[in-house]
Amino acid sequence: MAIRDIVIKGEPILRKKCRPVENFDNRLWLLLDDMRDTLIDSNGVGLAAPQVGIMRRIVIIDTGEQYVEMINPEITFTDGEQTGLEGCLSIPGKYGIVTRPNHVKAKYQDRMGNWCEIDGTELTARAICHECDHLEGRLYIDVADRMLTDEELSRLERQEGDS
Repeated sequence: MAIRDIVIKGEPILRKKCRPVENFDNRLWLLLDDMRDTLIDSNGVGLAAPQVGIMRRIVIIDTGEQYVEMINPEITFTDGEQTGLEGCLSIPGKYGIVTRPNHVKAKYQDRMGNWCEIDGTELTARAICHECDHLEGRLYIDVADRMLTDEELSRLERQEGDS
């Protein structure tokens, strides 16, 4: 297992639609393990395959309460609304205010190819939407209500330092 480089905004791969995964084999399992190591190392909540240079429909999410590997995910239901702070490992140092569904259901395949379903609210719902957007070539900055100013970012960093 290894930590992979995260692709940064400006790289064309982040704007392309990903292809489905068809082979559930050792290469896929190694990628999933590497993505998990990369996510842990970067202290993120989610990571999509294009963020590590792979054009496949794969995302992982770790909210601290739940870890899930989603292959070929499809959002099947959304409900409600939440507005909150969002960032991205591919856009370091920037944050925006984004409105997302508060409740999401999605179907996906696990690393063995079995179909599963996830039912998530709040942070999990936000992460599913954010990571699935990556698979379509969308970034959170495309759907943000607004981006935080440098002054707001400085104030937020000071508040985090105080806690």
